[in-house]
Amino acid sequence: MSPEEKLKELGITLSDAPKPLGSYVPCVQTGNLLFLSGMLPLKDGKLIRTGKLGESVSIKEAQEDARQCVINALSVLKSHLGNLDKIKRCVKLNGYVASAPDFTEQPKVLNAASDLLFEIFGEAGRHARAAVGVYVLPLNSPVEIDFIFETV
Repeated sequence: MSPEEKLKELGITLSDAPKPLGSYVPCVQTGNLLFLSGMLPLKDGKLIRTGKLGESVSIKEAQEDARQCVINALSVLKSHLGNLDKIKRCVKLNGYVASAPDFTEQPKVLNAASDLLFEIFGEAGRHARAAVGVYVLPLNSPVEIDFIFETV
């Protein structure tokens, strides 16, 4: 099943790619690698929620945010490539989780993003990953993820 078909099966509709919030581009291609800028959990141009894990945001909520980051990344990829079937694999993602000083469950948050990529791309969705706790993210977002994908 193609990634586009899998998205339909999962009930996921890609919206327009989120616009950059600063002086950068959402995607840079060099050779067959696509480097995506950090994706925030924006939906309809607004953050789903704000705050930090271990304070005002639960792991379950942050997992929803991580999934939205993936959906936004796929919107950027589709905008850049025209079709997600041109994705050969997800190579790596770096996830940043706004965390209270004693919060140490960042990998659990990022598992939601990793699992969604596997659901959509199968084995080609498996990737290397970093899950990093940070003090604050842009717009007080709980999660930000950047990605590297390979095209055919």
